[in-house]
Order: sequence, then C-alpha cells, then structure tokens
Amino acid sequence: MEEIELYLEEAKEMMQKAVDHTASELLKIRAGKAMPNMLDGIMVIYYGTPTPLNQVSSVTTPDARTLAIRPFEKNLIGEIEKAIINSDLGLAPQNNGEMIILTIPTLTEERRITLVKNAKNETENGKISIRTIRKDTNDALKKLKNDGVSEDDIKRAEDKVQKLTDQYSAKIDELLVKKEADIMKV
Repeated sequence: MEEIELYLEEAKEMMQKAVDHTASELLKIRAGKAMPNMLDGIMVIYYGTPTPLNQVSSVTTPDARTLAIRPFEKNLIGEIEKAIINSDLGLAPQNNGEMIILTIPTLTEERRITLVKNAKNETENGKISIRTIRKDTNDALKKLKNDGVSEDDIKRAEDKVQKLTDQYSAKIDELLVKKEADIMKV
C-alpha cells in the first residue's frame, strides 16, 4: 500500500508542475498591456554568453502601454535591441542611448483571436501532460500486481489517479478562462 501512496503523491506533484508550467506559458502571451514578464524568454549575448534579459537590465512599466529597459551596462543596449528585434514579439524597440523603450500596440480583434488560440494550444499541451502522467502512473500501478498488490487496491488507486487528473485538468481550464477574459478585454 505504501508504494501506491508514493505513486499517487508523485502523480500529484507532477500534475501540479504541469499546471504551473502552463500558467507560466500563458503569462508569456501578452494581453495588450505592458508586463515585464513578456520579455522573459529573450536572451541577450553578454560577453559571448546568452543571458536572460532580466539579468542584464531592469525592465519597468512607466504606463500601461510602455516597457522601459535600462541595461546595467550601457554597451549592452545594442545587443538588447537586437535580441528584441529577433524575438517573435513583433515589437519595435526605440533606443534613446540610455534605455530601450517598447510601446505595446493595442490589439486588433484578429490578433486577440489568434492569442486566444495560442492560449488554448498551451492549455491543451498542459492537459496532454496531465493525461500522460495519468497513463504512466496507471501503468506503474498495474505492475504492482506482480508484487502481490490486490486488484481491488490497484483499482481504487486508479480511481484516485483519475480524480487527480480531473482536478488538475479543471485547474488548467480555469487558467484558460481567466486568460481568455484578459485577452478579449478591450
């Protein structure tokens, strides 16, 4: 029975990680307002090494539509500008010699629909991860039958795994509902 509990606890932890990962991926999908975490995936070449943007500069939001990036070293401004242009954000950086200013354009209806699709894809990926965890856990539980664990105990454990799957899938659905509302809000 202890083995079953260990498998259930491990499945629970892994499902929570899948939800957390989905939430972090959804944060990267911008909803029309400037947020520093929009730039989380951007890497800057710093002394020959790709380094996250937030480790070589401070990113602030002077207003709802603007991001200000102030590098810790002035000679990095060109590298930061290049990294933003090469990213898939579709933003045009303005370099004033001391910092880079990004103006976040208002979202068109078409762009909002595309962002909702992206959000749905991310949440579906999260659900796929959860279903994979369910399958792997159930497979591991079935192998316990060879170790003398009763079929009834395995069946009860599989039911618990299904409940966990439903619970964590619902959490991902909640994330999508919130993100969709955020994106479609004008």
